Amino acid sequence: MADYRAPIDEVSFVINDLLNISQLNSIPEFAEATPELVEAVVEEAGKFAADVFAPLNRPGDIAHSHAKDGAVKTPAGFKEAYKLFSENGWLSLAQPPQYGGQGLPFTVHMVASEFWCASNMALSICPMLSAGAIDALLAHASDELKDRYLPKLISSEWTGTMNLTESHAGSDLSNLKTKARPDGAHYRIKGQKIFITWGEHDMADNIVHIVLAPLEDAPAGVKGLSLFAVPKFLVNEDGSLGERNDLRVVSTEHKLGINASPTCVMSFGEDEGAIGHMIGKPGQGLACMFTLMNHARLEVGLEGVGLSERAYQDALAYARERVQGRDPVTGESTTIIGHPDVQRMLMQMKSLTGAMRCLCTDNALSHDLRKHSQDQDEQKFHQNRFALLTPITKAWCTELVNEVTSLGVQIHGGMGFIEETGVAQHYRDARITAIYEGTNGIQANDLVGRKLVRNQGHGMRAMLAEFDQTLATLPVGEHELMRQRFTSAKDDLSESAEFILQHADDSPKLMGAVAFNFLMQMGYVLGAWYHLRSAGVASEKLAAGEGNQAFYENKVTAAEFYITQLLPRAAAHQQAVIHGAEIGSRLGADSFY
Repeated sequence: MADYRAPIDEVSFVINDLLNISQLNSIPEFAEATPELVEAVVEEAGKFAADVFAPLNRPGDIAHSHAKDGAVKTPAGFKEAYKLFSENGWLSLAQPPQYGGQGLPFTVHMVASEFWCASNMALSICPMLSAGAIDALLAHASDELKDRYLPKLISSEWTGTMNLTESHAGSDLSNLKTKARPDGAHYRIKGQKIFITWGEHDMADNIVHIVLAPLEDAPAGVKGLSLFAVPKFLVNEDGSLGERNDLRVVSTEHKLGINASPTCVMSFGEDEGAIGHMIGKPGQGLACMFTLMNHARLEVGLEGVGLSERAYQDALAYARERVQGRDPVTGESTTIIGHPDVQRMLMQMKSLTGAMRCLCTDNALSHDLRKHSQDQDEQKFHQNRFALLTPITKAWCTELVNEVTSLGVQIHGGMGFIEETGVAQHYRDARITAIYEGTNGIQANDLVGRKLVRNQGHGMRAMLAEFDQTLATLPVGEHELMRQRFTSAKDDLSESAEFILQHADDSPKLMGAVAFNFLMQMGYVLGAWYHLRSAGVASEKLAAGEGNQAFYENKVTAAEFYITQLLPRAAAHQQAVIHGAEIGSRLGADSFY
């Protein structure tokens, strides 16, 4: 396994040359987020990931985290690494200064998070969930709860979790059995939750569980759900920790991957009931929880980027050193990177990872602009854009990471199937990403049902207009083949969207039948858009003789490879949308035997 190296050049190209993060400087809150400061933060985050998190990745996978006697012991070195993470203030990057944050754009947080995911995904999930809990509290909690929990969560002295799932109800939250009853100024929570990532551990002084549960007298269904902050240790008026709350870890799961990340069964209220405080208002729990879940969905998509980058680096290093076969041109003995099929796989890994990185970062930039822009029209535009891109960010990136990490194993050949090389871990760790934080089928249904049909196609047409603007500004005659291929794919996507809008009422099953293929089609077209834009920027740099010319030449090559070799997949997904809708709607339980 190669030593992880943060892809600083790739990230800098995306945030500076492609997306122009400096546009955020015009927003008063981000006036100090200069390109120089952002560059320094990115470089230091890369060093921290490589030096502190990465060396623990493989040992943590071997050692696992273990539950015993109501406590969870993490692998050797994790506690110390997390302490350094906290002391360096990494989680506070994009948090409000009012509660101890540094006030930088969310986009900068996302860039750093890619490095955490790539270097040690199992460990990175802990601060990722804390960041989601912070978002939920900031958006919905009372000032009293914010003052009580946010400073310690933002400093990473405490960590946060998300408690939704119960054994009888996975993604269907309408029938939760965990209950909350009023008890003076707080509530008593009783019930059991499963699949609670980092629900118990030894790395922080306190854990703030964000728990979804109905009140005892609440109406049935999701409209009866409320949200609660339930700490492991109660917090005294002066901010000090009090007695242990009535909650405990029952067990940790044995899993396919992310073995160092404890996935816990949590029991609340085996005695008097765990004390919790309501976040938001009664019955608004699911709406409040979606603030946390949307954050998690962005970062799960980013896990796809990080693991893909790590798999690519390992595969590239191995291909450069593994001697096998003969060069097809010279006939001399060669390392396998000289074989065209290995080159194909490496370029496939590289170009897909680059497209995913652009999508995640672009969506993060829209998140910043929807929240902080001084222009109301711009805010509204990016609110719709963010809503449209979020399910694609989560689902498309996590579909592709399974492909990319599998290619990493393939390039290693038989050695890739051997655990000691470490590349199988990336493949195993990646598999969960398409499942948790809403399976990719749920993301696809959200994209088609809410973001396309319910929105009457407005957000989709705005995105298509962005595609047209890129085509209009690309110099005539430049990258003509890529322009033609992208134009055709863009038109196909528009046709798919209009087909769904026109036929959505034909069958109650139609949207669900076409949703996944539409999402994948849109993902591939978005990837081509980013590559086309990247090629345009790189060509300008090449013509001007600026910067690292080899880097920019590689950008053009990656774009050409993606648009000629991978964009054709979009056409297959379009055919499944338009010509497969009827059969998809007709399938029933008796179709399988």
